[in-house]
Amino acid sequence: MSEGKGSALADGWGGGGCPVGLFARRSVLQGTAAGLVGAAGGNLIGGDSAVAQSAGGGDRTTGKLIPFHGYHQAGIATPPQTVGAFSAFEVTASNRAELIELFRILTARIRLLTSGRTEPNAPDAPPADNGILGPGVVRDDLTITVAVGATLFDERYGLHARKPVQLKTMTPFLHDDLDPTISQGDLLLQVCAGHRDTTVHAMLDILSHTKGLMKLRWRFHCQRNPPRPTGIPRDWFGFKDGITNPDTTNTAQMDKLVWVQPNTAEPAWAAGGTYQAVRIVHFFLEAWQKVPVAQQERIFGRRKISGAPLYAVSDDAPDTFDPIYTNDPQGLITPLNCHVRLANPQTPQTASTSSILRRSYDYERSPDMDGRPDLGHVFCCFQRELNTYIAMQTRLEAEALVPYITPRGGGYFFALPGVRDHRDHLARTLLT
Repeated sequence: MSEGKGSALADGWGGGGCPVGLFARRSVLQGTAAGLVGAAGGNLIGGDSAVAQSAGGGDRTTGKLIPFHGYHQAGIATPPQTVGAFSAFEVTASNRAELIELFRILTARIRLLTSGRTEPNAPDAPPADNGILGPGVVRDDLTITVAVGATLFDERYGLHARKPVQLKTMTPFLHDDLDPTISQGDLLLQVCAGHRDTTVHAMLDILSHTKGLMKLRWRFHCQRNPPRPTGIPRDWFGFKDGITNPDTTNTAQMDKLVWVQPNTAEPAWAAGGTYQAVRIVHFFLEAWQKVPVAQQERIFGRRKISGAPLYAVSDDAPDTFDPIYTNDPQGLITPLNCHVRLANPQTPQTASTSSILRRSYDYERSPDMDGRPDLGHVFCCFQRELNTYIAMQTRLEAEALVPYITPRGGGYFFALPGVRDHRDHLARTLLT
């Protein structure tokens, strides 16, 4: 949505685009990048209407092309794809000039990858592409969304005065057990597509061109399960997840709840971006499976089969029904400490901190170091104010679901405004 929103960009961007010479300085992917096979994926670069072609000129495109250019980045209001990967990085650029170079390279690679194009390759030269997707690159609904963490605004690059007002490092809530090795980061790449080989292909491409400018801190490869039988996908607990969301096609609603607006307390460069919260939550499935279904439903506040609120007793009730609490002040139908009621109590006091755009994925990394299943949820949400999410999660410290989950990592980030056209690049207005 809003791909064309905003005024024309100013001239004088300082060499706009990403010169080929920058790519020539980056060596071929080695070492740690090879260990990322099966991890995150990304977008390729090229014109918005480009189509991958086979050697015979036939159209090899699968999925659709999601435009890269726009006032907002893709991968936020975009309907969630089947596969997602979250990778956090530490920036290793030695100065601000190299940091600008990093964002130019990221822009160029993402633009090409998401276009479904491949770079030309001389017969006697090493391959320009890793070949994971065959002789040509497919579109596959690929999006790559770039966000920055609070640590990027330290003293290294002179950006402290330009930090988004509410951006900070994630501190533990009451029941969190945060692991520093899977928490925080200077940059976050969210790579989503229709298939896992697409995300792997994209991430390997990005790593091969950014070596020396950033290094991997943590990553999670995830999926969204198909609706069973219909409606919203289910998580590993067997419940439908992400039922309540803003209407991403409603520009006024998204401007109010998700997108940072101009002429606010936020720095001017941040308009068109949004705060992103990522929480890596481990599920205690063995304990959960010992809980009777009726109790599970009261813990979540929804029916397990239908996904409908607890007042709807039929298994065929739509998951689109809204919970209603006005006639249930004591929580006799929907418990006061169930997940959905604490997330949105429907009171005047909590109205401003009850709406976020959820875009979560499930992960599976079994076994863990003790040989046990490691399944859980990479909770991801976007909101105009980070404090909206923090207030909501603070309420959830008292939820009945606490004994069955352990938040272990993640971080807070700011998803950058979009890249307007071929002269623009990610973070341009932040860095200039």
